[in-house]
Amino acid sequence: MAVAIVIAALVLFSIAFQLLSPWWLTPLASNWRSIDTALHVTMWVCGFFFIVLNLFLAFSIFRYRHRQGHRAHYDPESVTLERRLTVWTAIGIAALLAPGLIAWKEFVTVPKDASVLEAVGQQWQWSFRFPGKDGVLGTVNSRQISPDNPFGLNPDDPFGRDDILVEGSEVHLPRGRPVKVVLRSKDVLHDFFVPQIRARMDLVPGMVTYFWFTPTRTGSFEILCAELCGVSHYTMRGSMIVDEGPAFDAWLSQQPTFAQLTAEVGLPNQ
Repeated sequence: MAVAIVIAALVLFSIAFQLLSPWWLTPLASNWRSIDTALHVTMWVCGFFFIVLNLFLAFSIFRYRHRQGHRAHYDPESVTLERRLTVWTAIGIAALLAPGLIAWKEFVTVPKDASVLEAVGQQWQWSFRFPGKDGVLGTVNSRQISPDNPFGLNPDDPFGRDDILVEGSEVHLPRGRPVKVVLRSKDVLHDFFVPQIRARMDLVPGMVTYFWFTPTRTGSFEILCAELCGVSHYTMRGSMIVDEGPAFDAWLSQQPTFAQLTAEVGLPNQ
């Protein structure tokens, strides 16, 4: 009897905590409302089955508790019950997968007019690279990385000469323009995560990964690393500033190109 009461109280507490909790999603600042929808559907489906199954468990404990003079009926199997469980489980799984698959299809389909931003992660900081006027990022090689060439750009690649380099942890983006974020790690596994954007992706050493989004709200948003990447993982933070188009263009024009930096430090300039 006491166990049934505790389980029922746990269900009521969980519902109240979910409805009254101040810890919920940050305000959306991108086009990824479909990801929020998938999360909400998952929450409702899991919450429904959590409530139903736990209340059924509490009812069963109470209804079939030990009482003097009562004996339990042993039923080795029930084909009807198994069929019902199979059908309802299939419905629940389909309800969980459908919105996620829809969101994933959008997630991997980058708009043709998307601009490109490369985010480079290393213990424990971020740096960024934009393509220049040619619209193409130059090739990189980890063997080329040095204090004078922290991005590892190939000095013999003409497409990299006009690449715009942002060595600090603050990057600006224009509102309303889709952007493909290309991700690269210099050392260990990292994860580029801005809570208000919703979309995120791992940075895998030796691979180039990507995701895309469209900023829909101006402001300053914190960039976090969402993979445990070492003892100072918690300090791996940056800032993503979303500006209106003219303000972004003005900021971008003030950032140095690879050609300018190589001229300053005396790297070979092909």
